[in-house]
Amino acid sequence: MKRIMNLASLFLVVACAWSVPVDASGQSKKNRFQLTERKQGKRVDVTVDGKPFTSYIYPDEVKKPVLYPIRTAKGTLITRGWPLDPRPGERVDHPHHVGLWFNYGDVNGYDFWNNSNDTGSHKGPFGTIRHRSVDQMSGGDDKAELVVSSKWQKPDGTPLLLETTRYVFSGEGDTRIIERVTTLKALQEDVLFRDNKEGLIALRLARELEHPSTQPEIFTDASGKATSVPRMENEGITGMYESSEGVKGDSVWGTRASWVSLNGRIGQEPVTVAIMDHPQNIGYPTYWHARGYGLFAANPLGQKAMSNGAQELNFKLRAGESVTFRHRVLVHSGENLASEEVNAAYRKFALNK
Repeated sequence: MKRIMNLASLFLVVACAWSVPVDASGQSKKNRFQLTERKQGKRVDVTVDGKPFTSYIYPDEVKKPVLYPIRTAKGTLITRGWPLDPRPGERVDHPHHVGLWFNYGDVNGYDFWNNSNDTGSHKGPFGTIRHRSVDQMSGGDDKAELVVSSKWQKPDGTPLLLETTRYVFSGEGDTRIIERVTTLKALQEDVLFRDNKEGLIALRLARELEHPSTQPEIFTDASGKATSVPRMENEGITGMYESSEGVKGDSVWGTRASWVSLNGRIGQEPVTVAIMDHPQNIGYPTYWHARGYGLFAANPLGQKAMSNGAQELNFKLRAGESVTFRHRVLVHSGENLASEEVNAAYRKFALNK
């Protein structure tokens, strides 16, 4: 009888350990923020209330792990689709601009920024960031956390840097937030981030969020093929940058600021996208490598090109040393946020240690 009682107790413990939380109606309760790893697809999907928000992906052709695509709370894509999933009317420049990424143009002489399956006129030598492992995943009602590690490699596969990145996905109502905390550790040799304008955290935006332009360009047609366009069609192109220092439009490029926001519309949906630089980051406040054609990037390490030679930062890590960068991306829909509202959100971020 005692043995039967012990087995019954064991089954009860196991059942409790694997039970699913239920709400007052007796229905199973799922976390609002969920992560699902799909190893065969080389991705981790992030959903909010069961709807897709973004995915951490690491396909070989991208040459680096990225978050792609990224959606508003209403499900609207804010990232360019080309080259992975071309949409009609998109630019077909810079094939290395995919989703939200983090890399640099000169690390011990290796170009990590411009590497892709189509390097074009870029000569290299190219470095590649290889996903190594998913180290931690957790979901919840207020946020989900994903910790991953990668290696920054030379062309022969020798690793220069170990990258450990913690993503925190959160948000309520019409706001979605991505916080990226990245630690880079130099491995067997000293690592020099030579001053270079190509870096560091970057987002390639959907066509509708670009600045209006009249320059000729190449775009994808309805069948996904590249087509030359002698004059830009600006209908529905509504983007406008504004920095924490009050600088607007294309003038944001090459200026320092704690944050930059981009206001625009996608169809009938007002959208604000903001990237924030944490006060503890190297080079704070960062220079902005933000272009009207849809590249939205913060680069604290490339000061020479941004300042017309007035400043220069050749940041170096000794073998075994580490550096951490923290950034936040805010995506808000339903209305465009005023600078005061973005600044209030930034102050909350800046208080996080």
